This record gives sequence, structure tokens and C-alpha cells, in this order.
Amino acid sequence: MSSFLTPNALGSLIESSVLTRSLRQGRATHALIIKTLTISLPSFLSNHLVNMYSKLDHHNSAQLVLSLTSDRSVVTWTALIAGSVQNGHFIPALKCFISMRRESIQPNDFTFPCVFKASAGIRAPLVGKQLHGLAVKDGLISDVFVGCSAFDMYCKTEFRKDANKLFDEMPTRNLVTWNAYISNSVLDGNTRDAISKFVEFRRVGGSPDSITFCAFLNACADTSDILLGRQLHGFLIRNGSDNDVSVGNGLIDFYGKCRQVEFSEIVFSGICKPNDVSYGSLISAYVQNHEEEKACVTFLKAQKEGFVPTNFMVSSVISACATLAGLEQGRSMHGLAVKSCVDGNVYVGSALVDMYGKCGSIEDSERAFFELPERNLVTWNSMLGGYSHQGNAEMALAVFKEMTEGGDGVSPNYVTFVCVLSACSRAGRVKEGKEIFDMMRGRYQIDPGVEHYACVVDLLGKAGMVEDAYEFIKLMLIRPNVSVWGALLGACRVYGNPSLGKIAAENLFELDPLDSGNHVVLSNTFAAARRWDEATYVRKEMKDVGIKKGPGCSWIQVKNSIHVFQAKDTSHERNSEIQIMLSKLRRDMKSAGFIPDTSFALYDLEEEEKESEVWCHSEKLALAFGLISLSPGIPIRITKNLRVCGDCHSAIKFISGIVGREIIVRDNNRFHRFKNNLCSCNDYW
Repeated sequence: MSSFLTPNALGSLIESSVLTRSLRQGRATHALIIKTLTISLPSFLSNHLVNMYSKLDHHNSAQLVLSLTSDRSVVTWTALIAGSVQNGHFIPALKCFISMRRESIQPNDFTFPCVFKASAGIRAPLVGKQLHGLAVKDGLISDVFVGCSAFDMYCKTEFRKDANKLFDEMPTRNLVTWNAYISNSVLDGNTRDAISKFVEFRRVGGSPDSITFCAFLNACADTSDILLGRQLHGFLIRNGSDNDVSVGNGLIDFYGKCRQVEFSEIVFSGICKPNDVSYGSLISAYVQNHEEEKACVTFLKAQKEGFVPTNFMVSSVISACATLAGLEQGRSMHGLAVKSCVDGNVYVGSALVDMYGKCGSIEDSERAFFELPERNLVTWNSMLGGYSHQGNAEMALAVFKEMTEGGDGVSPNYVTFVCVLSACSRAGRVKEGKEIFDMMRGRYQIDPGVEHYACVVDLLGKAGMVEDAYEFIKLMLIRPNVSVWGALLGACRVYGNPSLGKIAAENLFELDPLDSGNHVVLSNTFAAARRWDEATYVRKEMKDVGIKKGPGCSWIQVKNSIHVFQAKDTSHERNSEIQIMLSKLRRDMKSAGFIPDTSFALYDLEEEEKESEVWCHSEKLALAFGLISLSPGIPIRITKNLRVCGDCHSAIKFISGIVGREIIVRDNNRFHRFKNNLCSCNDYW
């Protein structure tokens, strides 16, 4: 027993406590030390105890042991500083460093990397500069680890010029130093610099590791340099590094970001033992390439393989559910996130806010937003986007004000202004929209992009200020794109300005001659103005050129099955019931005084034929199916790939009051929530 309780054996027990992260074992060993060793503790045991308490995030206990140690050394202090930094307590770590210096104890090559990391953690470059000066004075800056940590500190505090100067002055550079340079260049957006440094590293005979390869692949992905990334892939195959699971994960991510998801699949299938990062990278690649269903299937496969859902995996699948407008699947993922204890993660929480917003459940989006313990810029933008989809400019402007003037200290970015401006355009808030647009450059020094210009054109166009919108386009500082001219053409269709619509359409034909939608809108503009010959000519021109209009369709989910309808569709197995329901609705609405808007038939037909035409639109068929399939009281959710027509909008609004149901329609532009004969858009769309 006495041989077992030697100081060395007790020191080993403390080390074991750190490795197993067992505070209970560490405290028991500490008690055993006090009980066994009647004389003063050997300094190495004090160092072990300080290290143990500090690494296990019990800073006060570590400081107490240190205060009771008479012969404190640089090892004792460094153990306390290192543990504090490891647990993210950067300011206490720097305070300990100051106390150590007051005792005239010189830092060593282990101390400096810790305090450099602490100064980087609190974004304090001036503190870092002082530490750099001290390292130079003590003759330790030439140590490769000290130099590398100082370089990393300058990069993370955005003192890139000082970082590059330090890198150039380093007498020796190891792999970690090169990796720090390449990785930080990628994080700073200097991808070309990262690529050139990788090439230089290879020229001086450096041997890259998985970190180097992944950083290089990230640089290639950020620049969409598929050729350079493939060259690296070939190099990896030649030297056998493609078998490394980390490198494989990097390749999956690279090909996904470069829109080559089929190669992501090939790389994934070649990994012998994929890990959770492998599955997460493939799921993310599918989401980035609009393969949301495959993303969900891959997630289910990962679960069957026994992988615990990570926050990255869950947030990616939630994003897939958002794109698919799969509210029920999104709710299931929310439950899984709660079960996996990742719902409080800011990325998962932001994805939930975004998903509920895009699925039309703004109340759930608000709940997810307010329940998050912390919020980042993505969270705020997701909430703004939810209100924008609903056309709720009042709430969007309120959230924008809270974001920019509240205590969170979050500055808006490019996406923020797209969300706020689109909310203003969907609600007709012309004055506020103009002020927000002017605020971009004036207050936040953000140059407006083509999306912002498109929002303003849409804002003016929807408000009937079509000529003003055209003048605004002519004053644009950048070339108008399809979105800008498309917004003007849509406004011309609504407000009956075929002459200006023709100008917008001609610009659209030049930018995207094969897009059938532009020809259709122009034809509809002429048809609405009863200029039938010109409408027919545009349709004939489409046919002559070989442009085919994609079919409009609406779909609804009932009991985990998706039911898709096209206009005049009679192929559904329950078509007879659907037609009976439509006939009943038509009679009830006619009795209540509803008059169909036959202008949306857009064909030169007799009035009775036009009424039959508008009653065969896909969204009405989907609604009728929802009414016969879903239990009373359950909201009916319909998605349409085109913009909902005016007659369907009026009809569904009327139907919501007749059947006493909430009906939510998501078209390719926004959400419409119908309830009690009213729509959330207030008929402004």
C-alpha cells in the first residue's frame, strides 16, 4: 500500500483524472494526497493538481492550490493559464499571466502560445503586440511554436499585414505554421493567396497533411475552381491520401460546393468507414444542389448506421425540409433536435426559424427565435425572411430596428437588406422601403446589389408607380438583370401597361431568350388589355422558336403522400369526389354572391367558357382534394410552382369563410394565409 501511494503514483492518478475528465477521481486523489503526505507537497504534485483543476474547468480550485504552493514556477502558472484558455476563459488567463510576471517569473515556450491564443480569443491585437514584443525580448519568438501562435493571433485579430511580416521573418516553419497561413487565408477570403502558399509549400519540399488538403479544397470551392480541385484529387489518389476519411470529407464538400454532387457521391462511396462528418458533408452537398429528398434519405441512412445526429447534420436536414415546404418533416426534425440536445445550438435554431418561416408557420418561427439562448446574424436574417415571406412589413421593420439598435450588437449585411426590402415591397411600404435602400450605403456602407434594385423596382411596381420603376431602372449603377426586368414586367401585367411591358420583355428576351415565363407574362399582359392579336403573336413566336411553357402545378401533402395537380387534371383516383366538391363550392359561392374573375382565363373565349376555365386551375383542384381528405379543423397547406392567379386568390379567400378552415398557399413568390374571408397579404400582391 505504501509503495502504491508514492508521490509519483499519486501524480499518475491525477493525470488519469484529466484524461478521463473525472473531477470526482481527481478530488478523491487530492484528498488522498492530503491524508498521505504529511510534509509539504512536492512541487510536481502541486503542478499536477493545478493542471487537473484548471483543465476540468474548476478555475477557483486551481487558483487556491496555486496560492498554497510556496515554490511556484513557470510550469505551475502555465498549467493554470493553459487550462483557462482551453475552457475559453481568456481574460482570467491573461490576468494569471500578469500575476506571474509580477512574481518575476519568465514565461517559456509553452506559456506564450497560450496567452497568444487568449489575446486572439478576445480580439485584442494590442495585447498580442505587447506579448509579441515580450517574446522577442526573451528570445523565444524564433521558436517555431511561439512564432506560429503569434502569427495565428495576428490573423484572427485581422492584422494580416503584421501576420505576413512575421511569417516572412520566421527562421524555420513547420507544417503547423504553413497550415495556419493557408487556413487563415481561406477564412479571410484571400483564397488566391491560400492557393499560392500551398504551391510554395510544395515547392520547398513540404509534405501536406489532411488539414492542408482540406484548407486547399476549401479555397478551390470558394473560387469554384473545379479544375484545380480535380488536380489535387488526382494527386491525392496517386499518393494514397484519398483513403484518409478527413480528406474524403473535404472532397465531398468541395464537389458539393462546385455543383458536382455526383462526384460527392462517388467519393462518399469510396470511403471505407465513413464517419458522422462524412454523412453531414454529403447531406449538405445534396441541400446545396437542390437534392433535398436525397438529403433526407441520407440522414435516415446515417441514423440506421447508428450515428448520433450532430448539429451540422440536423441543421442541414432542416434546411432541406424548408426547401421542400415539408412542415411535418420539419417538426419531426425539431423533435429529434430536442431529443439529441442540439436544439439550443445557434445553427440548428437558425435553421428552425428559417424552416418554420418558409413553411408558413410564422408562430412556430417566432417561438424558435425567442427560445434561442443566443442569436447570430443568420438567426436574425431567418426571422426577417419569415416575415418577408408573409408580407408582414410591420414586424420585419420592428425586428430590423431591434437587431440594429438593440443590445445584441449585430450589424446587418447584404441578405438582411434583401429581406427587409422584399417585406416592404410585399406590403406596399414605399416610403420605408426607399429609406431602407438609402440607408444601405449611407449608414452601413453596403453597396446595393441587383437583388436590392429588384426589390425597389418591385416595390414601386406593386404600388402602381410603373413609370417611376422604369426611371429607377435607368438610373441603376449596375446592369439590370432578369429579376429587375421581371419585376417591371409583372407590374405592367397587373396595372395594364403593355407598352412598357413590351420594353421590359424585350430586355428579358435578350438576357434569357429561352425562358418561357417571360413570353407567357407578356402574352398575358396583352390578353388582359384585350389585345388578342399581339397575345396570339407572342404565343406563336414561342412555338416557332421552340420554347415550351413548363406546366403549372399545385401539390398537397396528405398522410405522408404528395398529391400533384395540373390545370384541368382529371387523372387523380378520387377525381369524381374532387369534381363533386368543386361543384358544391361553386354553388355555395355563387349563392353567397361570388363572381369569378374571368380575365384570368386569358383566352378569347365566351364568358361561360371562361368561368369553367378558371375553375379548373390546379390550386382549386388541390384545395378540393384537401377538403375531402383532411379532417375538419386541420389547416390545408398547398404549394404552387407558379404565382397564384387573381381569381384563385379571391375564390380561396371566399372558400375559407364558407368552410371555416385556414388555408395556406405558398406560391413561387410568397405565402397567402386565408382565414375568415381574409388573406394575410391584405389583397396587396
